[in-house]
Amino acid sequence: MAKKEQVFIAVIGAGKCSGKLKDLAEKVGKTIAEKGAILICGGLGGVMEAAAKGAKSKKGVTIGILPGDDRKEANPFIDIAIPTGIGEARNLVVIKSADAVIALPGKFGTLSEMAFALKLEKPVISISSWNVDEKIERIEDPEKAVVRAIDLAGK
Repeated sequence: MAKKEQVFIAVIGAGKCSGKLKDLAEKVGKTIAEKGAILICGGLGGVMEAAAKGAKSKKGVTIGILPGDDRKEANPFIDIAIPTGIGEARNLVVIKSADAVIALPGKFGTLSEMAFALKLEKPVISISSWNVDEKIERIEDPEKAVVRAIDLAGK
């Protein structure tokens, strides 16, 4: 019997954020792990760290695509840290590596990742993030957003 192909879900959002946004990101990460998907993110703080923390709390797998050269820059909840040395250009690597994207509130880095996802025709689910295109699905419930992202990943 063939092994089911793994689904990679990118979680993008603010590198520094409120406790409320961290709680939301943690719920997203938990659900990704519960559904058996792999979480991929930028590997640093804020939304990225909270989502990875949530995934690890459910024994999920986390990947961090880092902007710098040092694996030690990754937050403590990243299993696989990939240092790129390419700064913000790593945002494209995060999106290229994902089957679907869940966008939480963030600034221009988040906006750039959403734009890359749209350009590459990757599904994007927004939870209160940028509303820049009709192709972005807006789902406020974190569990429903993850289920929809996995469904749209089509694996």
